[in-house]
Amino acid sequence: MVLGIGVDVAEIERFTAALERVPRLRDRLFTPAERGLPPQSLAARFAAKEAVAKALGSPGGMSWQDCEVVTDPSGAPRLRVTGSVARVAAERGITTWHLSLSHDGGTAIAMVVAE
Repeated sequence: MVLGIGVDVAEIERFTAALERVPRLRDRLFTPAERGLPPQSLAARFAAKEAVAKALGSPGGMSWQDCEVVTDPSGAPRLRVTGSVARVAAERGITTWHLSLSHDGGTAIAMVVAE
């Protein structure tokens, strides 16, 4: 059963400029494994984290570090939730996440379905 849906978009150029303007932002938003990715991938991952928050009903107190986009062996993106995000997901009965990412034409988008 679908318990939440979230979608978010990020303008890649604007997002990249924000990362350059505020260098600590990269460390605050992304896990060590995510930080070295190219700007379009970081923008898509940021959109995914925002989409996760929306799927959870945007509760306060969640850490960006507790939501990570990983790549499975087939190359598909997957969500790894821990800490504060995993706690809220468990409270809402969410056990499965579906994630789709894309970037084209200067825009990154992510869609999340929580079951």
